[in-house]
Amino acid sequence: EVQLVESGGGLVQPGGSLTLSCAASGLTFGNYAMSWVRQAPRKGPEWVAMISSSGRSTYYVDFVKGRFAISRDNAKNTVYLQMNSLKPEDTASYYCNGQRGGTPEFWGQGTQVNVSS
Repeated sequence: EVQLVESGGGLVQPGGSLTLSCAASGLTFGNYAMSWVRQAPRKGPEWVAMISSSGRSTYYVDFVKGRFAISRDNAKNTVYLQMNSLKPEDTASYYCNGQRGGTPEFWGQGTQVNVSS
């Protein structure tokens, strides 16, 4: 059974930082590109960042460029999202997914990030 388990969310003040983790099991992790997607209350999902299966390539949506960094450790079957300079509008549930050929195949259950003073 494939499982993606996110962790690291929480409450942080504006300008603060958090690092999210997504631990994968039950799949050949190094074969999958990994993405982070977020969904705020009353909004649709927003793709945030993606990292290639090797980790050599990363991609970001414009509104997180320079603030967020995606990385992965294929030896630990884990993908990370380092989030800096957080803003209230970053408040959302954050989900990781594993994809091949551009199609997400597996999703985690999400971790909640709240940015508030």
